[in-house]
Amino acid sequence: MTASDPYRSRGHEWEIIERSDPICWGQRPGPLSPEQLESFRARGFLVWPELLGASEVDALRKRAAQLRERPDLRGRDDVISEPGSGAIRSIFRVHRDQTIDGEMFAQLAADPRLADVARQILASEVYVHQSRINFKPGFEGREFYWHSDFETWHMEDGMGQMRALSASVLLTDNSSINGPLMLIAGSHRRYVRCAGETPANHYKQSLVAQRYGVPDQQALTRLAEDGEIVEATGPAGTVVFFDCNTMHGSTGNLSPFPRHNVFLVYNSVENRLGAPYGGLPPRPEFLAEREPVSLAPR
Repeated sequence: MTASDPYRSRGHEWEIIERSDPICWGQRPGPLSPEQLESFRARGFLVWPELLGASEVDALRKRAAQLRERPDLRGRDDVISEPGSGAIRSIFRVHRDQTIDGEMFAQLAADPRLADVARQILASEVYVHQSRINFKPGFEGREFYWHSDFETWHMEDGMGQMRALSASVLLTDNSSINGPLMLIAGSHRRYVRCAGETPANHYKQSLVAQRYGVPDQQALTRLAEDGEIVEATGPAGTVVFFDCNTMHGSTGNLSPFPRHNVFLVYNSVENRLGAPYGGLPPRPEFLAEREPVSLAPR
C-alpha cells in the first residue's frame, strides 16, 4: 500500500474520498436503454425483473439444491458453512469447478442477457472474476454486513480499477421479509477507506464474518443520509446488477422462506489483477480468478 494509490485502505483511520474511475466506461452498445444506463450511473445498481424465465430458474435452483446436499463438499475451503448450524452458506467457483459439473453455471455466466450488460457498462470484453451460489435458508440464514466489494478486491486481490460489475441472479422470490440484498443508492460514487491492518489468511475468517475491510458506522451513516437504502426485491429470475463499489449488505432471514441466488462478478479484461495492494499474498483463485477465461459457451 502506497500513498499514491487512490484506493489505499486499512490504515489507522477511516476516510471517504471521491471515486477516481468512471462508472460507465464508454459508449459500447448493449441491452441497456439510455434510461437504464443513466439510472445505473446515478444509483449504482439496476434491478431487472424476471430477466430469466421460470423453467431456467427452476433448473438452476434444483441444481443448487443438489449441490447443497452433497456431503463430500463440506469442509472444502471453497465451500463456506454457517457458524453454528453448519449449513452450507456459499459454494464458490461454480462456473469452473469440474468436481461439481458447473456447466449450467458456466452457461449462465456466458449468457448475453447478463454478460452483455457487463460489456456495455465496462466497455470491454469481460471474464468472471468470481462466482458462487449463496444460500440463505429460512429461519437460519445469517446476515451479510455492509461492505464495498471493490475495497476487498483491491486490497486483497490486486484489482486496480473500479471496472467490475456484479450480477445477482435470484433463484427464489426476494421480499422484504427474507433478508434481501440492500444497497445504498449513490454510494458507488465515493470510496470508503477502512481502518485496521489485515491479518494473514484473512479470507478464511472473512467469508464467515468479515471484520477487516468493514466500513466505519459513521461512514455508513453519511452514505445513507446522502443517498437511500434500497431493498432489491423481486420474483425469482430477477437479476440485480450493481457496481463493484456500491455499498451493500443484507439482514438475516427469520422467515420460513429461503433466499438463494447465483452471484457472478464480471471484470474487464483490461483490469487484470496484479499484486494485492494490501501487501499480503493473493487470495486463492476460487475467490479471484487471476487469468481471464473466455466466456464463450463450451
